[in-house]
Amino acid sequence: MSQFIESIKIENRKIFLLEFHQKRVDHTFAHFGKEGSIDLAKIYKHLEHDGDGLFKLRIVYDLDKKIRTQMIPYAIPELNDFQLVENNSFDYSFKSEDRKELEKMKMKAKAEEIIIVKNNHITDTSYSNLLFKKGKEWFTPSAYLLNGVQRQNLLKHKKIKEGEITLQNLKEFSHFQLVNALNDFDENFIYPIGRIINLPGNEDYLDL
Repeated sequence: MSQFIESIKIENRKIFLLEFHQKRVDHTFAHFGKEGSIDLAKIYKHLEHDGDGLFKLRIVYDLDKKIRTQMIPYAIPELNDFQLVENNSFDYSFKSEDRKELEKMKMKAKAEEIIIVKNNHITDTSYSNLLFKKGKEWFTPSAYLLNGVQRQNLLKHKKIKEGEITLQNLKEFSHFQLVNALNDFDENFIYPIGRIINLPGNEDYLDL
């Protein structure tokens, strides 16, 4: 049976973006025709976690409501370089525990992290949504693979806009950043667009 995953930010015993995580879990059960769901707040409460600092609460579950939990200390990774990787058939509409295809793409890459290009459109990295800066504004690709909880939160609070970001217009943006449940929007933690080692227009584009 398919297994799904939620990675939830816990900092100083506070749980973040719970409403968005719960909504995604509920949608997963409903999409596959299953009644009911699992209660993330109740699961966290039963863990009786009392540690200070930043943690990732990893909840793996299936549609029979069997769950596994892990509480993992978390540090935000800093990456040196990124590579555009084309995959027009990849689908990650649901947050599945099965990441084999993502890992396969990463293994073939010559950079620390990949940015997946689907049908000419910029989508996500292997573990996060993306934001791109143009002038003073931040945009997130409309062609995402997974509509992440932080992405939804930032759009709801109008901190970012959605836009079509393609291989053709990628160089119009100056910087980018990675966001997910554990990586917040942070103007001080951004990468120049040149960290993408095979930008379109460069001689080695997609030849790496």
